[in-house]
Amino acid sequence: MSGRRRLLTSESVSAGHPDKVADQISDAVLDSFLAQDPFSRVACETLVTTGLALLAGEITSRATVNCAEVARQTIREVGYTDSGMGFDADGCCVMVVLHRQSLDIAVGVDEDASRGKKLGAGDQGMMVGFACRDTPQYMPLPIQLAHSLMARLAQVRKAAVLSYLRPDGKCQVTVEYDGLEPVRLDTVVLSAQHAPEVQQSQIRSDLIEHVIMPCVPERFRGNSFKVHVNPTGRFVVGGPHGDCGVTGRKIVVDTYGGRARHGGGAFSGKDPTKVDRSGSYAMRHVAKNIVAAGLADVCEVHVSYAIGVAEPISLSVETEGSARIPEERLRDIVLECFDLTPGGIIEALDLRRPIYKKTAAYGHFGREEPEFTWERTDKADMLRRRAGQ
Repeated sequence: MSGRRRLLTSESVSAGHPDKVADQISDAVLDSFLAQDPFSRVACETLVTTGLALLAGEITSRATVNCAEVARQTIREVGYTDSGMGFDADGCCVMVVLHRQSLDIAVGVDEDASRGKKLGAGDQGMMVGFACRDTPQYMPLPIQLAHSLMARLAQVRKAAVLSYLRPDGKCQVTVEYDGLEPVRLDTVVLSAQHAPEVQQSQIRSDLIEHVIMPCVPERFRGNSFKVHVNPTGRFVVGGPHGDCGVTGRKIVVDTYGGRARHGGGAFSGKDPTKVDRSGSYAMRHVAKNIVAAGLADVCEVHVSYAIGVAEPISLSVETEGSARIPEERLRDIVLECFDLTPGGIIEALDLRRPIYKKTAAYGHFGREEPEFTWERTDKADMLRRRAGQ
């Protein structure tokens, strides 16, 4: 059935984008603490700019970590190894300003079996999970294509297929929808940092051939779509030298590219007691399983928490009219099938592991990798049975 025609745009950025450099440093620090002490409480924020990486926040842990060296190694792995870029792993100053988490927070969050107190939420807030049938990954097509473009750009740079590329980059993908169905690729915007000697005409030709076309789904290749490559005509100065980067500033890139609502909390640098992160992962797990079970074609799940309280304050399920059963019944089934307390989420998704650095570039969702436990559809059969389908 034909529906409302609309254009939806999503963006993604490379691992060398300054905000993503900051995210990766924060999550590398988190992983380093969790590797030694799985019960570490970590809230690490990073700022990167010309010649400087600044780490700040609160950490309570039994682990001993050289955070400055973790930051340098992360910067090195991203690809900033040349002082000529204005920011490099060995030449930048790394400042570490980290202190212990407030005891006022800890006393409310900590589990206390003697008093029958469960692990409480590390903060208040609302979290959103989303899934749809656009792609095999149950992700919106625009953001999934955008992440594919950025991953492909990194691949051709690291393999020296295009030796003039540098780590920074970003893209936008616009898709036309007919109701809930993506029907046409409209526009691709791709910006890639490059060495100064290469010409714009060569960059455009190379990026279309080696990056854009390999990522375009077969069904869209026969259609004409607009392409903008390095629209300013030059992208030599980039990375933290070109723009200041800060942890948590790419939250829509990290999630659903604007197709769904966002609770507002960032993920990177936070241990799983922070429900900004674990709650969002749990809601993705819920939404994806509902769609995988065939109970809806589109699913957006909202949850909220109060700091120090284990049970969610609210839960809602919205399906944009695509549900096979009433949304109220879907909500009840979710509560029957999922433990949405912070402790239950951490246990079900095995979140006390050093798995987070990988999440900090190319999206936290739609990744079919073993660390991404929230992408499993292990509850789909249970949901289907409970719904009587």
